[in-house]
Amino acid sequence: MGQRERALVSPPGGAFRGRVVVMDVGDVQRALWRIAHEVLEHNRGAGELVLVGLQTGGVWIAKALAEVIGPVAGAPVPVGSLDVAYYRDDIGLRPVLPVAATEIPVDLDGAMVVLCDDVLFTGRTVRAALNALCDLGRPAAVQLAVMVDRGHRELPIRPDFVGKNLPTRRGEMVDVSPDGVMLGEMVETGPAAEGPAAEWQVGE
Repeated sequence: MGQRERALVSPPGGAFRGRVVVMDVGDVQRALWRIAHEVLEHNRGAGELVLVGLQTGGVWIAKALAEVIGPVAGAPVPVGSLDVAYYRDDIGLRPVLPVAATEIPVDLDGAMVVLCDDVLFTGRTVRAALNALCDLGRPAAVQLAVMVDRGHRELPIRPDFVGKNLPTRRGEMVDVSPDGVMLGEMVETGPAAEGPAAEWQVGE
């Protein structure tokens, strides 16, 4: 989950403690395969397709989708990354935390851009991404692919391609990686912290 969305529900300096595995590695791979083919079908091929992963959780998803789409389409699909730290609508309310450089390898004018992210939560990160894209070019269309839609939207944003719809409580956390999807909670760290929390440290 993106660290800026994580900050909405995380105790400072906390760690993620997994409670239940929602998707295992095989489930994630099958979801990626399905999303990739849905993207191809929806766009009638990969002609003007550009995959853009949101830093940091969406970048590996964009790359994984490209690995499926490329061989099927018969040509490599451009993959970029986008950091939206300075486009957030909560600048001034919390520290700005740049994650990594924005890298877009092709001109976005006229492109069919698929934004990729791991978890769709409030929708505010996606809104920021749309603003960032407008400064980089004028795509023909922008679509959204996420591995998990956990609900709790604060803006009228919905994904075009979803790996799994996962109803959650607002205080719960969803951790997504190539190894699987786990539902759990953030816990305080310190001398009393034990067990799985030590394995799921939340970093910058």
